Amino acid sequence: MTFASKNNLERTEVLYGSENVMDALFQFVSKSKTMDSCGDSRAPSFVIEIEEYRKLLTALKKRNIKIRFITDINKDNLAYCKYLMKFYTEIRHLEGIKANFSISESEYVASSTLIQGEKLQQSSGPIQQVIYSNVKDIVEQQKYVFESFWNRSILAEQRINEIEEGTVLGHTEVLQIPIKTKELFIKLVQSSKEQVLLLLPSVNAFLREERIGIIHYLKLAAQKRGINVKIVTPTNDMINGIMQNIKSDNINNFVIQPFEISSTEINVNTVTILIVDSKESLVIEKKDDSKSDFIDAIGLSTYSTSKPTVLSYVSIFESFINQVKLYERLKIHGKMQEEFINIASHELRTPTQAILAYSDLLERHPKKRYDMIQAIKRNATRLQRLTEGILDVTKIESKTLNLHKEKFDLSDLISTVINDYRIEIEKNVDDEGKIRFLYTNINKVPLFVEADYLRILQTLSNILNNAVRFTKADKKVGYVYITAEKQKIGEDQGVTVRIKDTGQGIDNDMLSRLFTKFSTKSTNGTGLGLFICKGIIEAHGGTIWAENNKDGKGATFSFNLPCNN
Repeated sequence: MTFASKNNLERTEVLYGSENVMDALFQFVSKSKTMDSCGDSRAPSFVIEIEEYRKLLTALKKRNIKIRFITDINKDNLAYCKYLMKFYTEIRHLEGIKANFSISESEYVASSTLIQGEKLQQSSGPIQQVIYSNVKDIVEQQKYVFESFWNRSILAEQRINEIEEGTVLGHTEVLQIPIKTKELFIKLVQSSKEQVLLLLPSVNAFLREERIGIIHYLKLAAQKRGINVKIVTPTNDMINGIMQNIKSDNINNFVIQPFEISSTEINVNTVTILIVDSKESLVIEKKDDSKSDFIDAIGLSTYSTSKPTVLSYVSIFESFINQVKLYERLKIHGKMQEEFINIASHELRTPTQAILAYSDLLERHPKKRYDMIQAIKRNATRLQRLTEGILDVTKIESKTLNLHKEKFDLSDLISTVINDYRIEIEKNVDDEGKIRFLYTNINKVPLFVEADYLRILQTLSNILNNAVRFTKADKKVGYVYITAEKQKIGEDQGVTVRIKDTGQGIDNDMLSRLFTKFSTKSTNGTGLGLFICKGIIEAHGGTIWAENNKDGKGATFSFNLPCNN
């Protein structure tokens, strides 16, 4: 299964089978200049005992690659971890870690589970499935997850000494009686001093916790004692109602982060995780989620005051929140991308159909050759502009719009563009529809900027073209006023350009979405121009905006650029 991003070079895919897995890992390792890895307590033994993985590790060692590794070091894997310290730049311990993934500068691979025991003997390797991604946002997200683990982990040497010398950090106990879990749950919430984190696996889990008073106690903790409360939970209409009631009470330190339980992109836990003040954790097993009573629904629970254990759950909680937020961003982006493709396909179809139709007419009516060819040229030009616009939009949205900056006088460029438009208008517009251009360099000095000459030319041309088009629509002599002024923008110097027309102005319902894609239905434009202008100006560190003129005649488009003098 493969998910392609807006950039064709980026992808996220799930690979199945040990052969594909090994090939992916080999490619990943061979390209890595640095590598950070996490593995659960079983990972050290697999790396050492499985020859293919041992070879990969040896290859990294020979290339002097900086590699960091986090795992759960215990008595069972102590010997393996000591051996691994010969290969890794640094190894750390994080109790209870379940993650199995690696990150390089630009790639990410992960395995959800490792096969062991008899199943391993029957298979060709301990890893039968991996997730691979080189999507920048996902790689950066996982780097953040790794660093959060790394910052909460301890040196392997320290952990090894603790095991060998019998040192105990905190304590962990298993609670087998549900009523004791319930009592401890309430006690922990009521005794919190700074922060409570609660991760719930299902809608029913939230409703059960609400019935035993947990949500009420958390609300009081936030209101009365200023405790910071964060809850991550699936939602339904009932939970949404509870959320709305909390929001209406303006409790800013009580946050509920919802997520879609149906999403396959989010790995939903089967346990409830409670973390209090980053010092105590309570992990409650979900035995039968259909039960409405808390006691009947839960199984074993684990309570811990061990710092590494508690901080590991804090990291899991934060990682889960980040995963939910990332999924929401990707989901929104996916909808926007789908909408863009649908609209672009429709827009491309219009001139394409016209070209085909006129070509057919040209064959059947050769006497009208000139008119037909002119119509074909018009639609071909529109098709070319639309295609170039879509390419520019893709570059802007993927942040790959390359700027070739040079130092030039912006005032000279404005004068050149105006002269070109003046000549073109004198050729094609009768006296009734004349457009007068009036340009003023307010400072009367050269306005040097360091920018992409052709991209600023493209921006000026697009805005002037709009001004001319809408001014001509009034069927009388119109004016386009252009001013350029050197101004202080924030702490820096900049140049502000204003293009004011005397046309029909901007509809109020259009004003708020003026710089979005396909914001016009004009047959003369592509509906991408102002979106591209915005992308170009912002890529230069400037801003662009528009407003209707106060006298009710026409509109003014303005943009600014950093100044180089």
